[in-house]
Amino acid sequence: MRAEQGDPRTARTRARLRRALLDECADRPLAEVSVAALVRRAQVGRATFYLHYADLEALAVDACADIVREAVDALHAWRGQPDPKVPPPALLDFFGRLAPHAGLYRELLSPGGSGPLGHVLHQELRDRSRDERALAGAPEPDLVASAVAATFAGVVADWLHGLIEATPSEIAQRVWRLLVNLHRTPLT
Repeated sequence: MRAEQGDPRTARTRARLRRALLDECADRPLAEVSVAALVRRAQVGRATFYLHYADLEALAVDACADIVREAVDALHAWRGQPDPKVPPPALLDFFGRLAPHAGLYRELLSPGGSGPLGHVLHQELRDRSRDERALAGAPEPDLVASAVAATFAGVVADWLHGLIEATPSEIAQRVWRLLVNLHRTPLT
């Protein structure tokens, strides 16, 4: 649970800062965004910024955290037996929504899936996958959850960096097949 959920003023301030950062990054790379420009756009003081975030990267990761939650939800938006040929609509939507802020995601998600956003994506996806596998009684929940998280984070990052050429729909279908096959791989 985010700290801001307890205080509406904190929630509003952090939302303003996140929105301002996304707007600034629509015009230029994160490395060229200054705290001064950001707080001007958000209409808050510099001290207020530092009260909520250690630096611009921490704000950027927070601003992009919703995309991480969307990714995790998209990968778990199916019930029953998954069809490897048909990714969940939420996964297709997820890849389609990356384009408006792809530059910022590339700055925070390095090829191979590392970087500050990659770490958040990997951890949240691994935790969710492990919990669902354990709940279902599937074998090796830790191992498969790690493989799923690493595969997904790596593919998303490499696709954003142009190392995998595919449309959003094509990459959703390809990554879905990979992940379904990981879940089906015999571990005995």
